[in-house]
Amino acid sequence: MPRKLPPLTALPAFDAAARHLSFTNAAAELNLTHGAISRAIRNIEERLGIGLFERGTRSVSLTPAGAAYAAEIGAALDRISAATIVATAPRSAGVLTVSTSDGFAGRWLVPRLHRFHRAHRDIDVRISTSGVLADFVRDGIDIAIRYGGGEYEGVVSEFLSEVEVFPVCSPELLQGEHPLREPSDLKHHTLIHDGFPINWALWLQRAGVEGIDPNSGVRFDSATYATDAAVHGEGVLLGRSALVSADLAAGRLVRPFDLKFKATSSYYVVYLASALRQRKVRAFRDWLLEEAAADREVTG
Repeated sequence: MPRKLPPLTALPAFDAAARHLSFTNAAAELNLTHGAISRAIRNIEERLGIGLFERGTRSVSLTPAGAAYAAEIGAALDRISAATIVATAPRSAGVLTVSTSDGFAGRWLVPRLHRFHRAHRDIDVRISTSGVLADFVRDGIDIAIRYGGGEYEGVVSEFLSEVEVFPVCSPELLQGEHPLREPSDLKHHTLIHDGFPINWALWLQRAGVEGIDPNSGVRFDSATYATDAAVHGEGVLLGRSALVSADLAAGRLVRPFDLKFKATSSYYVVYLASALRQRKVRAFRDWLLEEAAADREVTG
């Protein structure tokens, strides 16, 4: 059965306009005219039969349907970009094998990896996802990112990112019959769990909310799937800052409440002391630290 697709050449214009909420800025990013951006978006709207933007005199905003569509299209374009970079990268400087958890790989590392490839096209990155600390020699691991206390015997560990925990949800849950405006409104929504030690019972207690079963809702073993469920409006997730930062920045998720906790553990870059003699390991380690530092500047 053939795929039902929009005008594919118009999608970058829609994605840029949705991110900037400006046809002018989208045109500047793509080196197109304002009219070309407008025509591309109108072409998509006519094909879909829905409005994607509310157009004002000097501004534009996404409709609810447009916001949901933008989240999916942006994620799809990111995956296409990453796949293209991997497919076309030169094969000369060797393979770098990175070990990390499924959640960190899917929600933090992969959405940024195109920036590393752009700067280091001669390094091929291979990602191995596991919940346990790898044996670097036996498993052929060059560098790892781990969540914990940072004390790992026989290896070097460097602080990468602390973790704050707070509820996140799709923007659509801020509207509708039971909009999320205060913590007690959670009684009308599904709680999403991802197995993290700081759970809904603790958050609801700190928020002073009673009458909600903290164990109710839907449970995932994978933070990636749990976050995807929240992005798609399936409920409210107690998200980890490092794993939801990209979705928050893109508008796929929002924070309905201010209350947050700092986790006792953090993310660390872990490697053998001798590994930094290799340019590929040193380059990736430096890039990870730069990305994490940029995150801290954005989040304050």
